[in-house]
Amino acid sequence: MALKGNLRDFSTTQLLNLISLARKTGTLTIEGPNEASHMSFREGRLIFAQIGDDGSLATILQKQGKLSEKQAVALRKRTRALSDKELGLMLINAGYLSQGDIIGCVKQYIIDVTFRLFTWVEGVFQFEAGKIPAEDRITVLVNLDNVIIEGTRQMREWERLQEEIPNMDMALTFTSQPKERLKGLNLSVEEWRIVSAINPKNTIRQIAKANHMSDLDIRKIVYSLLQAGVVEIIRPQGVLPPARAARRGRQPAKSAGDKSLVNRLIKRIKTL
Repeated sequence: MALKGNLRDFSTTQLLNLISLARKTGTLTIEGPNEASHMSFREGRLIFAQIGDDGSLATILQKQGKLSEKQAVALRKRTRALSDKELGLMLINAGYLSQGDIIGCVKQYIIDVTFRLFTWVEGVFQFEAGKIPAEDRITVLVNLDNVIIEGTRQMREWERLQEEIPNMDMALTFTSQPKERLKGLNLSVEEWRIVSAINPKNTIRQIAKANHMSDLDIRKIVYSLLQAGVVEIIRPQGVLPPARAARRGRQPAKSAGDKSLVNRLIKRIKTL
């Protein structure tokens, strides 16, 4: 019997803790408002993760900066008949990448996907015991304990960023003398792309979508630009400043009933 539930009752962090503690083998699927994710485990250790339908090696290498978008597209077209393992072996034999490069990229991709899932607060989940990726997928063992610790730290950062930037549909504008302020900053290529897209007509969400960035990543960059005094947020009427919004939206502590639900789910997942 598959384990099902809602992220409103159980966070990704709690689910990973349960799977790790119960040393389960199987696949956890989380369906969010806009996309779905899949995480596979072997005896409580994470072995694969992807968001969306494409978790191919070419896509992973592109996201990890080993391939350009043009190279990834060309590789997909020319190697459609090859499995991920076969493609990896071809790249190794061609001297383009080493085995360590490929394994490192896959592992980092899995971790990056997991960190993104820590920020999901809406969606439904289902754990299917015994279901693992096909043999042609490249899987890597990842210790969940370290991922959960780092993910928890990032969640605290995410909550702070949500307080500072509560609405992705707000726009940005430059403060006075932006060129002078930018002169003293050492910005990355990605940050410069965001700066070049700043316009009162562009919302933060639109800028993120145009640059293929997650909510967490765009919020980090916008927050750093806010702290540097380069930009300011154009807040629609009715959107509160961070401090007031945080006080108004503060949630009560979890009740004993919530803890009981956690304990019941632990017992249930151990029986799967």
